[in-house]
Amino acid sequence: MKAAPSKTEIQNARDSRLVAIVLVGTMALWLGAQWLGGHFGWETRFVFLFDMLAFAAFLWTMVVTYRIWRRQKAASEKN
Repeated sequence: MKAAPSKTEIQNARDSRLVAIVLVGTMALWLGAQWLGGHFGWETRFVFLFDMLAFAAFLWTMVVTYRIWRRQKAASEKN
């Protein structure tokens, strides 16, 4: 019989799921914005804005992933 997941494991799973959703959503929206920009001839500054928003989302996912890693490392050192 398995032990119940700890609070840390549950939080890591939630955060990991959120990171995955943000990564996939960001990529899909960014690709869509790039296609729309090319199709409708948007100015470069608008397309660049989407690039910066995607970069911010990717940076956020890196920070959250690092926090998950640190939390997991701290939990494993505790045991």
